Amino acid sequence: MHVNPIQLFDAESSTFTYILAAADSHDAVIIDPVERHFARDLAHLERLGLTLTHVLETHAHADHVTSAGRLRERTGAKACVPSGCDIPPAEMQLEDGDRISFGEHEQIAVIHTPGHTAGSMCYLWRGNLFTGDTLLIDGCGRTDFQSGSAEALYDSVTRKLFTLDDHTRVWPGHDYHGQSVSSIGWERRHNARLAGRGRDEFIALMAALDLPRPRLIDIAVPANRNLGLAHSV
Repeated sequence: MHVNPIQLFDAESSTFTYILAAADSHDAVIIDPVERHFARDLAHLERLGLTLTHVLETHAHADHVTSAGRLRERTGAKACVPSGCDIPPAEMQLEDGDRISFGEHEQIAVIHTPGHTAGSMCYLWRGNLFTGDTLLIDGCGRTDFQSGSAEALYDSVTRKLFTLDDHTRVWPGHDYHGQSVSSIGWERRHNARLAGRGRDEFIALMAALDLPRPRLIDIAVPANRNLGLAHSV
């Protein structure tokens, strides 16, 4: 059975979605699905003969609406979210150190990495790290809204992610430059925002970015706190 992550892309928000297929069964997990690709993602699962068991969110996204709720309704999969992201309808409210089991023997380790948001999580599976907006290829997520903290992000990346094995593959939640995958070793040595920077220098850098407000934030965040479904909680 194919055990490499299946990486899918949303060009409008530059968001990556991942499908992880168990090596020992037909079970599968999806990470950060996007509403407008609901049919595409179901078609991938069907073509590969996979049964969706879990839908994982890395955080409550501000730039796109998730299809987690619709996927749960269609497939019976469990919705798994960071406990600190205020997404009450999800069955699994994840904490640091939790493990998500699927297939016969597959496990995903849950790593709490606050910074982009207070609840942000990364997921580690078979040497593959799904970093959401915490660590990007040659960059990192912004920290200027939605309970963000440059101090927390620096500590999350340097103390929790950069201590992983150099060969751990980094699969980000976004990329804006046509890249798809990196490694912990490369990011620790070369990441433009983090490599060689002290904590105070990183905090000053993030404070000076002056980024525009996400266009969809007022729609996306409330929707995503209800797993992307239109009705209110």
